[in-house]
Amino acid sequence: MNSVKSNALEPTRSELRQLSLAGRIVRLLPVYGLVILTVLLAVLFSVLLPNTFPTVLNARSIISDKAVIAILSLAAMIPMVTGKIDLTIGYGIVLWHMLVISLQEWFFVPWPLAVLIVLCLGAAVGLFNGLLVEIAQIDSFIATLGTGTVLYAIAMWHSKGHQIMGELPDGFLAISGARLLGLPITGFYVLFISFVLWFILEYLPIGRYLYAIGANPKAAELNGIPVRRYTVLAFVASGVLTAVAGIVLASRLRVGQASVGLEFLLPALVGVFLGSTTIKPGRFNVWGTLVGVVVLAIGISGIQQLGGEFWVEPFFNGATLIIAIAIAGYTQRRRVSAQYFSQTATNRDAMTLRESQGGKAT
Repeated sequence: MNSVKSNALEPTRSELRQLSLAGRIVRLLPVYGLVILTVLLAVLFSVLLPNTFPTVLNARSIISDKAVIAILSLAAMIPMVTGKIDLTIGYGIVLWHMLVISLQEWFFVPWPLAVLIVLCLGAAVGLFNGLLVEIAQIDSFIATLGTGTVLYAIAMWHSKGHQIMGELPDGFLAISGARLLGLPITGFYVLFISFVLWFILEYLPIGRYLYAIGANPKAAELNGIPVRRYTVLAFVASGVLTAVAGIVLASRLRVGQASVGLEFLLPALVGVFLGSTTIKPGRFNVWGTLVGVVVLAIGISGIQQLGGEFWVEPFFNGATLIIAIAIAGYTQRRRVSAQYFSQTATNRDAMTLRESQGGKAT
C-alpha cells in the first residue's frame, strides 16, 4: 500500500520541440517556478534588509541552522521515491544526537566509535521500519509513527529528562564547527549527500527501480524488480541519513536533550513535498528538495529579520506544506488528464488509419 504517489510530470524534449517559445515558457514555468521564487525572495529581502540579509554572516547562519533540516529532508525523500513515508526522521534525530554524546560522556567511548555505533543503530531502525512495511504489510505512515514514538520514549528514558553535557573532544566538535572556503562545513555535507543521491537516482539502475516502485509497485514487481528488497533498502538509507543528521546536530549543540530535534520533522517534510513541485514536478527529487529547503530558509530568515513573531516559522512551514501538496496534486491531475486525452486521440487516429487501410484493400 503506497502512502505517497510518485509520477514524473516534467516536459520531455520532444514535447518542448512541438511548442512555440511562449508555450515552452508556460510549460517550463511549473518546473522552475520555485527556483525563480527563491531568487526573487532573496532579491526582495536583500533590498529590504541591505545591511543584514545579503551578508556572509547571514549566509553562514542559514547554512548552519538549516543543514540538519536539509539532511533530514533528503533522508525523508528516499522512501518517498518508493511511495512510502518515514516519520522516524523527526523522532530518531532526538535519540541519536543524545546517544552520540552520552556514549562519549557516560561510557567514555572514543568519538569515532560513538559515531559509528549511532550510524549502525540508525541503519538497524531503518531495516526494522522496512520489515514492518514490506513483511508485516503495515502502512508506512502508521509503522514509522509507531517506531518513532518508541524511539522518542527511549530518548526520554535514556536522559531521565535531563540534559546530557560535558567536555566533548575537538574532533567531534569539528564535525559541524569546521569551515571550508569560509562557509560552515555542514553545507558541504549536504552538497556531497545530494550529489551522491542524485547520481544514484538518475544514473544507476537502482534509481530507476526505486522510481518504478513509487509509480506502480505491482507493475514493477511484474517486470522483475524485487520491490521488497529495494523498499527496505530505501528505509535503511533513510535511517542512516537520520543518524548523520543527529550526529551533526549533537556536534553543533554540544548538549543532548529530549526537547530538541522533534521540531525538525515538519520543515523536513515541507522541504520534500515542496521539492516535488519543482525541477521534476510530481516526482520526489534531490535538487527540488534542496530548493524547497532553501526557499523555506530564505523566507523564514527574511521574515524574522523584518521583525516577525516567534510563531511565524511554524505558521510559514505549515502553510507552505498545504500549498505544496495542493500544487503537486493539481499539476499531477492536469498531467494525467492531458495524457488521457492524448492517448484517446492517438487511439482514435490509429483506428481511423486501420479503417482507411481496410477500405483501400477492399
